[in-house]
Amino acid sequence: MTTIARSTDTLTRDALTVLQPGFVGTTAPDWLLRRIGEGLTSVGLFGRNIATADQLAALTAQLRSERDDVLVAIDEEGGDVTRLEVRTGSSFPGNLALGSVDDTDLTRAVAHELGRRLAACGVDLNWAPSADVNSNPDNPVIGVRSFGADPQLVARHTAAYIEGLQSAGVAACTKHFPGHGDTAVDSHHALPRIDVDLDTLHARELVPFRAAIAAGSKSVMSAHILLPALDPTRPATLSPRVLTGLLREELGYDGLIVTDAVEMQAIASTYGIERGSVLAIAAGADALCVGGGLADEDTVLRLRDALVAAVRAGELPESRLADAAARVRALAAWTRQARGNAAGPGAAEGAAPGADIGLVAARRALRVTGSVASLSSPPYVASFTPVANIAVGDETPWGVGVELAGLLPGTVTGTYGPAADPAAVLAAAGGRRIVAVVRDEHRHPWMSAALSALLSARPDTVVVEMGVPQAAARGSVHIATHGAARVCGRAAAEALLPTPPLP
Repeated sequence: MTTIARSTDTLTRDALTVLQPGFVGTTAPDWLLRRIGEGLTSVGLFGRNIATADQLAALTAQLRSERDDVLVAIDEEGGDVTRLEVRTGSSFPGNLALGSVDDTDLTRAVAHELGRRLAACGVDLNWAPSADVNSNPDNPVIGVRSFGADPQLVARHTAAYIEGLQSAGVAACTKHFPGHGDTAVDSHHALPRIDVDLDTLHARELVPFRAAIAAGSKSVMSAHILLPALDPTRPATLSPRVLTGLLREELGYDGLIVTDAVEMQAIASTYGIERGSVLAIAAGADALCVGGGLADEDTVLRLRDALVAAVRAGELPESRLADAAARVRALAAWTRQARGNAAGPGAAEGAAPGADIGLVAARRALRVTGSVASLSSPPYVASFTPVANIAVGDETPWGVGVELAGLLPGTVTGTYGPAADPAAVLAAAGGRRIVAVVRDEHRHPWMSAALSALLSARPDTVVVEMGVPQAAARGSVHIATHGAARVCGRAAAEALLPTPPLP
């Protein structure tokens, strides 16, 4: 590879400053520390980088040993998308559960507790919340990550989440601008297109982002989506009309604009990551998220050199790159000050007032249809599992089996996919009562068919829906959890006990 930038001059430092790369491992590799010394200002963390809270605190301390103002970012939405608890499931129920309760004080408290835990581990930028209005129930990538389908509800909970998170000293990154809710395509795989007029966009998608700006969101993340009403040729991440014209000028946003991951296929397969990164900065983005899939030094150097080369070739104004870098440094300064104002570091794994707020929220989010006939003996849990989208990943456990087994020892669980045979489920269950766990039943015909067959043979089957509860409630008891986090499973399991545990 030919390296264009060979020094740590101002241009090269600015190019490094706008990158938010990832890496592999639970300690920082030498190349990452070296680049931090040369000007890299942000680092993104994923589940692969986290083993325990104490290890994470040590890792962030290692990063800051190179420079104290490093922005340490993470994709920690709570609910389905968790990195802190990627192997156990989240202690927080996620946005749809909070939206279904519709108590902004609760949302604010949940976000504050999540922020407190992040800050205790040294993380100071969270790529959350999702402010997408989930207007398309067939959306394959947003779903329970959204507060709901009502723009005003999403707006008030987006604002409350930002206030709670940032009051803990962690910068929010409201996403996915200008709104990823009305898509039937996952931008990890291809470029979604939203064909709505400007009036609809302003009345629906933009309402939560206006609220986020009013609430002082420190950053906003762009979406890799095409909105012909705004720009018929370029996705939002690469569109000056969207990032500069709409977000900066029309909506008056003055904070940091971060791209969604540039290695996602909506960008990588159409423009390539180097060209896409240059176009994004030119369009008005200030920071480039990369590292979920490409997490090595070569990626950092490729993007750094592409930006430097674009400036030298006159394709990217040097002033635009300098402005982007200045916004990154301004946010880093805010987070550094916020850390200094915190009341001591605390214990990374310690409890705090409100530490169980996630379980409280999950319990309040349950919607029970039918009369709860409590389980008198350990059941058979049939978990119907769809393929997880990339944002969620397949590492994180979900369901009610583990939680029911803890409360009712002897509970047995079986997992079934698209080839599920209802006869095999019935045979495995034997004489046990069946608890059928589904996730977005309305989006998966195979799941709906298997559930129908079970209910026909065993009408006393309990159904627990852990996705968007769009399908009609059925079963002797139907429990909608509005999310698949660990605490959602716990709340559903408690509801099936003869005597629920004390709070």
